[in-house]
Amino acid sequence: MNVKITQNADAELSIQRVFNAPRDLVLEMWTRKEHLDRWSCPDGMTIPVSEGDIRTGGWFRTCMRGNDGSEYWVSGTYHEVSPERIVFTHAWDEESGERGHETVVTIAFSDTEDGKTHMHFHQAFFTSTASRDGHAEGWKACFEKLDKLLSQTA
Repeated sequence: MNVKITQNADAELSIQRVFNAPRDLVLEMWTRKEHLDRWSCPDGMTIPVSEGDIRTGGWFRTCMRGNDGSEYWVSGTYHEVSPERIVFTHAWDEESGERGHETVVTIAFSDTEDGKTHMHFHQAFFTSTASRDGHAEGWKACFEKLDKLLSQTA
């Protein structure tokens, strides 16, 4: 049997970033609810509800609320939570209440020589380039908030 594996680069999102903080602090920002609630939504949004169990085999469900009152629910499961990587699924709730298309998010952390943290963020596979691009803008805004929070904490 022949197997052909292809990847559509338009269906993947990759962001690399260096944070001016040690890896253990960056990891804490990803794994503690009180920190996630402060940075993991774009500007103009809040997180009025978040619940879950942030560990390998755990889960999450979060509501992001816009200034206009609109709500966006997202949920997933954690496949790996370690000092080097976090891997989780990510799916938005549809208007019908059903869970939408699921992507997989992989975040790899490594130390830089000068004590900072390099983060490689990858999310795949999207159903459209518009979805990927929307997520790119959202995550970039979140990472700006994370960077600011880290600068106040470190």
